[in-house]
Amino acid sequence: MHSEAPPILHETLGAIREILGAELDGIAVERAVVGLFFTGVELSNGIAGACATPIKTIPEAVCCPSSAMAMPFPGKLRGRPAFDTLAREALGDNGIRRAVGIAAMNALADTCWRRRPHPETELRLGIDAFDATEIRPGDTVVVVGAFVPFLRELKRRRQPFLVLERDPATLKPEELPFFRPAEQATTVVPEADVLLITGTTLINDTLEELLSLAKPTARVTMVGPTVSLLPDAFLRRGADILGTVRITDPEGFLDMLAEGGSGYHFLGRTAQKVVLVRRPAVGAVAA
Repeated sequence: MHSEAPPILHETLGAIREILGAELDGIAVERAVVGLFFTGVELSNGIAGACATPIKTIPEAVCCPSSAMAMPFPGKLRGRPAFDTLAREALGDNGIRRAVGIAAMNALADTCWRRRPHPETELRLGIDAFDATEIRPGDTVVVVGAFVPFLRELKRRRQPFLVLERDPATLKPEELPFFRPAEQATTVVPEADVLLITGTTLINDTLEELLSLAKPTARVTMVGPTVSLLPDAFLRRGADILGTVRITDPEGFLDMLAEGGSGYHFLGRTAQKVVLVRRPAVGAVAA
């Protein structure tokens, strides 16, 4: 079970309501897919959003009444109001329903960006969040969540790092020396010069604490399709770079998810990597 939804989700939904206003009343759900790896929602305005599917939140994943409430509205979503019916599910305590809600919220967040680009961030298309993160020799790098592309690149660069992860089984044998249990976050995170956090922390209610543990000089990157294109709430808590996706072919994207697709399948085909980078404050001096 989840505790109360993170304030970041509350604030992002509030920003969506403020930016889109009455336009929200005319935006409905077109299609929703809960895939094995990712969940996606397409809106009636042709914009789609995604979220990691928290498959481990379904204890037995069996077809029986006890698990039916994981998704109580299959077959009934098309045409329903995207914000009031679905995006608000992001605030719920059920993992799968929250994922569907976050996917709808992210589609609305992309809608917001197209209406009103964020003045404090620069949107870079086709850029990897890792490349946008400035990692210097000698930096202490902490990765929260076994995000395979980041771990692979860190190993390739021979950059020392630590991985905070709840499930060590997600790591390869050669990565286990870098593993630290998630319970050690309070001692590991404050030491990070560079903090790389997967967006799934929004689903499991750990993101707020992780961001609060980072030292003021840490360079913080959030990454994954679960991350929103509406950056205000993340920036307020110290995030510098948000790496996510923009879905370029919603129908094709959802078809891939429905057939068990992952990032390896949809990136560069039905979705592109995008990065939001915090603009330097006026008068700031580069380090």
